[in-house]
Amino acid sequence: MQPPPPPSSRRRAITRALLCLLFLAALSLAAMIAFATSTPSSASSPARRALQIVPPRRRQPLTAVRKDGGENEARPASDSSGLDHPDAVLLPDWEVLVLLRPDDDAHGTTAANATCVFPGGATSPARQLGRMPTSGRRAYTCVMPRPERASSRPFRAPRLVVAATAPSSPAAAARSKTPEMTRWNGRLVYDSAALADDGGGGVLVFAKGVNPRQGVNRDAADIRCIYYRRCTAGEVVVASLPAATSAQHVFRCPAPPAAGAQQLRVTLAVAGEDPIPSVATYMPLPPAAQTTTTKKEKELICACTMVRDVAKFLREWVVYHAAVGVDRFHVYDNGSGDDLEGEEAGFSYAAAAHRDSCEWMAFIDVDEFIFSASWAGRGEAAKSMLRLVVDAVEPDVGQVTLGCRDFGPSGQTRHPQEGVTQGYTCRRRAEERHKSVVRLDSVAPSLVNSVHHFELRSEFRWERSKDARVNHYKYQAWDEFKAKFRRRVSTYVADWTDRVNHGSKDRTPGLGFEAIEPTGWSHMFCEVEDALLRDVTRRWFGVGFTGINHKRLGEHSF
Repeated sequence: MQPPPPPSSRRRAITRALLCLLFLAALSLAAMIAFATSTPSSASSPARRALQIVPPRRRQPLTAVRKDGGENEARPASDSSGLDHPDAVLLPDWEVLVLLRPDDDAHGTTAANATCVFPGGATSPARQLGRMPTSGRRAYTCVMPRPERASSRPFRAPRLVVAATAPSSPAAAARSKTPEMTRWNGRLVYDSAALADDGGGGVLVFAKGVNPRQGVNRDAADIRCIYYRRCTAGEVVVASLPAATSAQHVFRCPAPPAAGAQQLRVTLAVAGEDPIPSVATYMPLPPAAQTTTTKKEKELICACTMVRDVAKFLREWVVYHAAVGVDRFHVYDNGSGDDLEGEEAGFSYAAAAHRDSCEWMAFIDVDEFIFSASWAGRGEAAKSMLRLVVDAVEPDVGQVTLGCRDFGPSGQTRHPQEGVTQGYTCRRRAEERHKSVVRLDSVAPSLVNSVHHFELRSEFRWERSKDARVNHYKYQAWDEFKAKFRRRVSTYVADWTDRVNHGSKDRTPGLGFEAIEPTGWSHMFCEVEDALLRDVTRRWFGVGFTGINHKRLGEHSF
């Protein structure tokens, strides 16, 4: 047996152990400080970029409005809602999302002449993304210049200056103080929409991060809807009301009492937590918009889609569906590269907002075409074709589902000039998914949907169509397929490089997480030759849709 070490050796061993522990503690403390003070990095993962958002680090708590109207009551800012400055969200990679005030159209802002002017004086060109579907606010992005990144915290929102109409120089714009930017890192309330009574009434509030897991939604009883103003003393609550429903990105809230025509801000608060950072505004509907629309005034069939950079596909999709029975199209441009508004949220809004103008609505993508083999022998298209699909169901059917046939590249190595319906003619044998045509009156108040179908009220059921299907031109020529999956707008799989939901059917068989063309791609997913729709569209519209009656096309509503 070894003799025990002398006392001096034992003390040295204990001292070394304590020093090691102190060193590890110091490392841990340094790591925590670095995490707490971290800034956006190009190393942020796609999942983080697409699915997470949140607040500035210092945030004034919302305070209740004083009821006595005393002299200590907070005074409103320069306008009643604090919307005198644009809202801004700092994204990863130093990109800034700028949302203009709802009334900023009067300022003549256009995509071609806008510049972001930062508080330090640096400028950056602004790229227009389009409008938020619900509030109509214009959205822009610009890159924060390097000099601004090195400036003292907090990072403040840039001003958007328009060359042709700006009343002052960029230097003057830079000198005026703007609000702190919201950091993209967790949660955000990003939009709201007031609904007419025919849409179920109340207000839809859209938020990311409150229900972050697919199929798991917080109880609405745990969520409050907070309407507030920004004032000189901070943020002042006008009303705090319990949410009626909570599902995915969508929360149905009561309207604030006696709001009049005033614009407010709106956010959500989960029980026991601080209010969620918000860039959303609320404006009550004008009295005329509250009047109901009779059933006779409704279009029978509408179509809704959410797009991004798909102009080359849209014309073919609209021409075809207008010919077979769609009366009105609702096309939402998801120009935002940060996936702010997911497809599910956009469809929820459409189902609620257009219930008074559309009886049925088809929720399909621009690479999906509703078709029936029974139409193959018809010499020309007729609007009765699609109408027969919905007329065939019983009154208690609220949703008609259509099986999807997924087409492959069919030997194509680039986008076919004649269009997708005539260029892709080979598909997989099995049906993997379905899409739906929905009776909008039957949709559940929660507006829950999975893109493919909606949750219905208890008195309605769904039925699978025995006649119609969807031709889904999913696996196109490689360059198109790659671009499509980089701009996907699903809530839970933001793009194909996200290492999540690996077994999802949204994933492509045999494809990993990298944008690398698999060997033999142009001939993959080809199990059944199916040229029915190619032959039909050639007969109806000519090769490459060159025989279209453009005057007739212009009569359709968007």
